[in-house]
Amino acid sequence: MGILAGKKILVVGLASNRSIAWGCAKALHEQGAELVFTYQNEKLKGRVEDMAAQCGSNFTMPLDVTSDEQMAEVFTEIKNQWGGLDSFIHAVAYAPREALEGDFLEGISRDAFSLSHDISAYSYAAMAKAARPLMQDRNASMLAMTYLGAERVVPNYNLMGAAKASLEATTRYMASSLGPENIRVNAISAGPIRTLAASGISGFKEMLKSFEGAAPLRRCVTIEEVGNASAFLLSDLASAITGEIMYVDAGFNTVGMV
Repeated sequence: MGILAGKKILVVGLASNRSIAWGCAKALHEQGAELVFTYQNEKLKGRVEDMAAQCGSNFTMPLDVTSDEQMAEVFTEIKNQWGGLDSFIHAVAYAPREALEGDFLEGISRDAFSLSHDISAYSYAAMAKAARPLMQDRNASMLAMTYLGAERVVPNYNLMGAAKASLEATTRYMASSLGPENIRVNAISAGPIRTLAASGISGFKEMLKSFEGAAPLRRCVTIEEVGNASAFLLSDLASAITGEIMYVDAGFNTVGMV
């Protein structure tokens, strides 16, 4: 029996079999969780349904996290089908391409700033508000995905770094808000991984090479390793962990100079 046996978990942000969300979904399934998935649009629907089936699930729904209506519909349907929810994973982030290269100030705009924070950070809080009534008396937990660029300057990460910093602060404030209800809130800061989202960052291949040379383990991390960490954080084994940013980055965050 896995450490998540009997747990009902929502996974948001699945886009391909290279997604961090997919590494998480596989680990959660292997540990016995029952899963529901969302897909961003009709283009991704079939792909997400196929991956959901690999995890023993036929429970999928559309969700554009900028839509309050769709957000409400997702959690209403979860209530109707499951009655409650034990956990969810938020693996959603976006910033316009022009704000992800070159000089930070030259690429930034009011609209880009608003959109990146809405999708990458506010949606975590919005999901928490919607899920909160379904998580009462369940030793529930919430988990988001972040990156070291939230606290250190990473070339071409730019506006996404600001959005991830907002996400990490949101994690801490949500943990304080929900702690009295025994609902835990954490985030994983993963090392750079070749995902579809990462492909939009200029110079990403050079970033990977530099990372491998500097990280104490002298290698990058995998979506499976991030998934294993997520399974732990969403399990009762992590019952006293909340408000934390857990690094799954081969130790890179500990290095000061190479």
